[in-house]
Amino acid sequence: MANGSFGFDLTQPSIPSGSSKANFEIPRSMANQNSVSIYNVPNALTSMRFGLAIAVMALIPTGHYLAALVIFVIAASTDWMDGYWARKYGQVTKLGRIFDPFVDKIIICGTFIALVAIPNSPVASWMATVIVGRELLVTSLRGMIEGAGGDFSANQLGKWKMVLQCGAVISLLAALIEPEVAILDQIGLAFLWSAIALTVYSGIDYSRAAAKIMSSAATETDSK
Repeated sequence: MANGSFGFDLTQPSIPSGSSKANFEIPRSMANQNSVSIYNVPNALTSMRFGLAIAVMALIPTGHYLAALVIFVIAASTDWMDGYWARKYGQVTKLGRIFDPFVDKIIICGTFIALVAIPNSPVASWMATVIVGRELLVTSLRGMIEGAGGDFSANQLGKWKMVLQCGAVISLLAALIEPEVAILDQIGLAFLWSAIALTVYSGIDYSRAAAKIMSSAATETDSK
C-alpha cells in the first residue's frame, strides 16, 4: 500500500483541469513546518477567533444580537490576518493548517445552528444541516488526501462560499436588531439562499476534484 493507508499514491498527484478546482500541488515548505514553534502570533489570533466564535454562539440564544453581530464581524474580518502573518513571517505550522479552517467552520456552523433556534428565523434546520454536512464532507476529503501527502487547499469557490455565508449571518443579525426595517430581511434572504446554493455547489465541486485525484493516483499506483 503506497504512501499512507488509503491505497493510493499522492506524491505526484494529477491536477484536475478547470480554474475552480482545488490546488493539489505538494507544498514544498511542508517539511519546514515541523521546525516552527506553535506558540506564535498566527495561532494566537486563531485561538482568539475561537473564543469569539464561542461568544457569538452564546449571545444569539440570549437575544444579545448587537453584541453577537459586532463580535462576529470582528472574528470574520480578522480571518485573513493569521494566514497572512503566517505566510509573510514563515510561521506556518501543521497545527495552524488544521486549527484555522476548524475555527472557520465553528464560527459559521455554530452561528447558523444558533440562528435556527431563534423564533421566526428564516434559517431552517435543513439549511444548517446542509452547511454542516458540506463542511464535514470537505474536511474528511481534505484529511484523507493531505494525510496521504497531498494538498487539498481551499479554492475560490470555497472562499466565495465563506463570503456569502458571512454576509448572510451579518444581514440576518441586523434584521433581528432592526425588525421594522423590511429591506434587511430581504437582503438577509438573498444572502442566505445564495450561500446555501454555493455551499451545495462547492461541495459537489470539491467531491469531483477529490474523486479525480484519487482515481488518477490509484491508476498511477496500479501501473507501477
